[in-house]
Amino acid sequence: MLGQLPVTRNETITCYDDLGNSKTHGLEQRYVSPTTGACRKLVLQAVNPSATSEVPIRNHANHTIKLAIWLLDNSPLRGWNIFKWIGIWLLFTFKLFCDSGEDKELYDTGYYKPYGRGFQGQLWAARSPMEHSSRVIEEGEMDIPTHTLYPRLLIIHDRTQNVWVRCTDRDTIIRTKFIAISYRAVDAFTRGPDIEQEVAQFKDEVRAAVLGQKFDAYWLDLECVGETPSEKSLDLYCMADVYRGAKVTLIMLGRAASGENECWRGWGERVWTMPEALLSPHLCYKFRDREEVTPLSLLELANLAYTNYDKEHAIINAYSGKDPLERLERLTLLKSAIFRRTTAALAAKSAPPPPSKLDVMGETPVTSGAYRAERVYALMGFFEHRIKPNRSEDELHALVRLSMANDNDRIAERMVLMLPKIITKTACWYADDDLYQANLWDILPEIQVAGITENGALVVDGCRAAAIRWKDFPKIAFDAPDSLRRTIIGFILYLSLPCLIIGMGIFWTTRAGGTALIVIGLVLLFFSHRLFVFSQSGRVVDPQPWFIGVKGVVSIKEVERHLYGGARGHFPRMNYTPSGSEYSRPERGMVREGSNKQEEDAKRAERHVFTLIDTCSSTMYYFRAERAPTVCIFAGREGGLGRFVLCSEKCDINELHKESVLRMPTEISQKDGVVWRGRAWMIDSVLGLSISLSLKMYFTHVVYASGSILGSIKGLSDPIDNMTRMSMSMRVLHMKLTSACMSSDDAGLV
Repeated sequence: MLGQLPVTRNETITCYDDLGNSKTHGLEQRYVSPTTGACRKLVLQAVNPSATSEVPIRNHANHTIKLAIWLLDNSPLRGWNIFKWIGIWLLFTFKLFCDSGEDKELYDTGYYKPYGRGFQGQLWAARSPMEHSSRVIEEGEMDIPTHTLYPRLLIIHDRTQNVWVRCTDRDTIIRTKFIAISYRAVDAFTRGPDIEQEVAQFKDEVRAAVLGQKFDAYWLDLECVGETPSEKSLDLYCMADVYRGAKVTLIMLGRAASGENECWRGWGERVWTMPEALLSPHLCYKFRDREEVTPLSLLELANLAYTNYDKEHAIINAYSGKDPLERLERLTLLKSAIFRRTTAALAAKSAPPPPSKLDVMGETPVTSGAYRAERVYALMGFFEHRIKPNRSEDELHALVRLSMANDNDRIAERMVLMLPKIITKTACWYADDDLYQANLWDILPEIQVAGITENGALVVDGCRAAAIRWKDFPKIAFDAPDSLRRTIIGFILYLSLPCLIIGMGIFWTTRAGGTALIVIGLVLLFFSHRLFVFSQSGRVVDPQPWFIGVKGVVSIKEVERHLYGGARGHFPRMNYTPSGSEYSRPERGMVREGSNKQEEDAKRAERHVFTLIDTCSSTMYYFRAERAPTVCIFAGREGGLGRFVLCSEKCDINELHKESVLRMPTEISQKDGVVWRGRAWMIDSVLGLSISLSLKMYFTHVVYASGSILGSIKGLSDPIDNMTRMSMSMRVLHMKLTSACMSSDDAGLV
């Protein structure tokens, strides 16, 4: 469901809201309304609308400032344009003096629109034992130890009778030194009618090598892994401890006649051979067609067996004592190394190539063996806490269970915050790489995985989520700092109409004074659009937080026009991100800012490019996604910025799908709604209520003071007395505004 699916009469799905009410609709992309909580069809504003769900870009910016900007951008002296220009100028003049209720319902809550939908359903595997898990828990799974000090079974040589016997006696095993055997199945036997004979021959060669090394016991999975499912799971769980406890690990290679390098490379490509070698205290090797047993070090082994030694040298150096690594970095490198290897337990003459990433993460079964999550079980030997192997789970579910068991590492949480080159369908949270070139240990998550569903989706706790608006640009509430020039010009602008009225009123008694006032009023009225634009072109301060999306690439000037109607001045109202998206490009000057070249790079992209506008930080982001994301989730931090995961919604299965990840300022996360498994962000509503109350008091004082000004002007004939009383009324207005601001501060503190 990555692309937008066509809607037909027969193709419908049913979704449910938080109250359990059902709704049937088509397969078009939908979203949960942050206002009503209902599931609605998503309408996208696009630069070039092409689908039925796409509309041209629309905005609700101040209409008066838009008319004034048009008058500035268009000259009245171009042909017949003068008639249109005069008409728009008259409309602007009417709105300037008469349309006072345009911003009457504009308010600022101080928070983004919250995303209110939470998880519904049951967890397949939960972090807490108090939660219900729908997965089948095998008998004795919760009673196994974290580590074992000795193997469950050993093959021991009875010198008195010269036979090899299976020993399960604890007292005998803990006093016996043994050799652990590492091998590749294809070097020991092949499928066919002679498999039993080949296995017996391989055992004889192993026993001869063990006796040649002066040992009387060995551990070989062909003989020591149990036959019942519970015994097999327990032996697989404790296999890492077997190689830790062995005195020596003997690597049994194929026949040297077929090529020594081929034998080494084949052995090194297997999943289990890496943990077997790294966890062993000492190593030695033997070719099947040679008698000598040769010791070797980890560094020598890496040069012989590992084809990706340049990527795995840090692991080798860490386990050989040359260069220790931090725990998370070491485990991350081990995971990458193990997941590159094959897992076929009974391969044919040649091992199959490693499966693709999609195969690894649950799109199709990884192997045809008994355990589909074999890579994870090989990896868990390096962790402090392990999970009991389960035949019913794939690597996706096993990796999440392993991450939840080792909460200090928080591997799954860190993967959520990474942006891989390819986002898979069923495991969108999984990531092996990051387009921002960050490592797993560079990321500090702010979320916690509470569990995983049967579909492979993570249930995440502690999110701060906000809705993204796609249908149009809303009207933005904002403040502007005081400026003496803009204040004076904005005040003089509104004197044009009083000058005309007063001038015409006194024209027949005082012609000189009346004529002067009429001329002043006409001049001010003619240049009113220029004066109005200048008075409204200050710096934008504390705008109402919004996430606004547009399909396609939009320039900064267009965004400023859609948000604020336009401006004239040297104050930037929007900025490019210097390092927040895959298209971001920083300027190399003295000021940290984004380059406008990223707009050109985004336009050259083939398709699925979107623009996200954040009004809180006044920043624009260009990013790629298969579908338009409707939810922005703050999930952690990295490199001095927050990591925000952009997700689309799948209402039929109650899941969010990761579409992209952006790096935004961390402080804007304080203005997100809090989503705690679908039951929170009530605190934001309380704070928003106090802000609304203070704003209401503020506007009440403003209206009262403005009324006193108009009352002082009404009915006056002397222009000097008129100006004097107007000045006194402005002082009253200033005192009222100061009182209102103090009241708003007190209300906010309450």
